[in-house]
Amino acid sequence: MVDDLPVDHYDSNTERAQTKQDWMTKVIANDPQYLDRNTQIYLGHQQIFKSNIEIVKQRFNQTGGVHIVQWMYGCEWDDETKEVNGFDQYSYDGEDFLSFDMKTETWIAPQQQAVITKHKWDNNKALITQYKNYLTQECPEWLKKYLNYGRSSLMRTELPSVSLLQKTSSSPVTCHATGFHPDRAMMFWRKDGEEFHEGVDEGEILHNNDGTFQKSVDLDLTSVPPEDWKRYECVFQLSGVNEDQITKLDKAVIRTNEAGNHIIIITVIAAVVLVVVLAAIGFLVYKKKTAAKPYLPDSDTFSRSSDESSKNVSSSTGLIKTD
Repeated sequence: MVDDLPVDHYDSNTERAQTKQDWMTKVIANDPQYLDRNTQIYLGHQQIFKSNIEIVKQRFNQTGGVHIVQWMYGCEWDDETKEVNGFDQYSYDGEDFLSFDMKTETWIAPQQQAVITKHKWDNNKALITQYKNYLTQECPEWLKKYLNYGRSSLMRTELPSVSLLQKTSSSPVTCHATGFHPDRAMMFWRKDGEEFHEGVDEGEILHNNDGTFQKSVDLDLTSVPPEDWKRYECVFQLSGVNEDQITKLDKAVIRTNEAGNHIIIITVIAAVVLVVVLAAIGFLVYKKKTAAKPYLPDSDTFSRSSDESSKNVSSSTGLIKTD
């Protein structure tokens, strides 16, 4: 993954490394052995995982069931400050198991079952040097290569579409930005030109299906009189873009569900009136036809039963990488 974008992939069904982005052809053109080399690495990882999961199961006294070992490693490079951070961590069944501390050059074991491995790896100074070199030197170099080859996708700048939304007149006003890239963005409310946080609920940056991002920030206006709304504005800031996107708080531009709800209510009322009218007409016709006839019960008895069946569907997902 580069900036949350998958660049290559391997699984135990295909047993073959595969690229996931069109621009990865540039990587392979300059490094023809890329896929073969990574395929061999991933095959080795697969076998190591197979052994590791059995070892961990024994430490937890587990004999059966479905269990998951996860390994996540990589680096972060800030192209502005040039700062590099590396990480290498393991989890078992969704809980932290082992992690590498770059500063102390030691392994942290949050669970007792991981202490054996911690001591073993802490005493392997050559392995620690190898890990640190990869995380601080080799990994950032590869990251820079990916950014260079995939610059048009990874380093593009796209400004968002910003909207003001409100469910009802008593709900908070949501300032919603979507379609921006990269994800290094800030969004906040200002009052009289000053950023403030009272009555503000900031949401997280979320992914869109097209590779862009979205974010929202809510403003509670319960105690704000309508004449003061003009003092508020929503501000969106995107990394690499000098100008802020400012959206003034204006009741006229807020998109709300209330108008639609009124239409639905009117439609329902009209439908109910129509049903009542039709029922009255039907009753009058019925009375007219049966006025001279005695009441006779139906000869058939109708019963209605429903047969409801339910299907239980269970799914499990595992993210297996290596050890």
